[in-house]
Amino acid sequence: MEVLLTTDLKGTQFFKRGKVRDLYEVDNRLLIVATDRLSAFDVVLPTGIPLKGKVLTKLSEFWFDFTSSIIDNHLITMEVWRHAELANHRKILEGRAMLVEKTRPVQVECVVRGYLSGSGWREYRSSGSICGIRLPEGLIESQKLETPIFTPSTKATSGHDENITFEDLESLVGTSLASKLRDTSLQVYSRASQYAEERGIIIADTKFEFGMSPQPPSEENSLILIDELLTPDSSRFWPKSEYEPGKSQPSFDKQFVRDYLESIGWDKIPPAPELPERIVRKTTEKYVEVYRRIVGKNMLS
Repeated sequence: MEVLLTTDLKGTQFFKRGKVRDLYEVDNRLLIVATDRLSAFDVVLPTGIPLKGKVLTKLSEFWFDFTSSIIDNHLITMEVWRHAELANHRKILEGRAMLVEKTRPVQVECVVRGYLSGSGWREYRSSGSICGIRLPEGLIESQKLETPIFTPSTKATSGHDENITFEDLESLVGTSLASKLRDTSLQVYSRASQYAEERGIIIADTKFEFGMSPQPPSEENSLILIDELLTPDSSRFWPKSEYEPGKSQPSFDKQFVRDYLESIGWDKIPPAPELPERIVRKTTEKYVEVYRRIVGKNMLS
């Protein structure tokens, strides 16, 4: 299978390149192209994962529609090649690109945790709390929390994001917006996690990104979901049938690649090592399987 690591859409205004996505400007809108790049420990790996970009894009499309009754999102169309400027790039863009509204991003990561894992587990072990939220004593790794918690973090342009308290968030964006970010994040997570669990997937945690969008005819700004939504790159997906608290869990997300990189002793300093073919193949299988379970369609059909 072909792997797309970078794009060069001649005749289209390049905007910026993220770890996974390439962005272009089209008539004051953004074209977001999800490549097959994969990052781990904030480093882009030299090896791409076949079908990864298409899974991220089509899963986001599904979840944007699924959660639209809760909050609007930035998606305008997936049929981006219908735009005259993009017609010659259909082969590259189909299934992995979105034309979206340009917004003013809120510069925080809105993380919701339903289970105790990852950086949340590490913080709990050292302090008994996560982002200033005190949790009961004696919890174990991967344990389901009594209620999901909202644990925001900074949105670093380089290096690692840092967890912050809700009070820190209020200082950054204001009390009203902080409350809306929290309440909306928890509501989206609750609905999505219930849906996913009915299909055999536990969403242990996930992160949301929001932007402020001017909505005519009003000049007031409104909050909408942007970027990607509930994908294996932005979430921790576990197979429900194999869930066993007290240890790390098998996953459908890129944790599989992180575990491999840890096992070979990589120091997490660029450049990252190439991934062996078996790790690449298994990672593709995990991304495709989570898409099949959630959307109910075969990615390859």
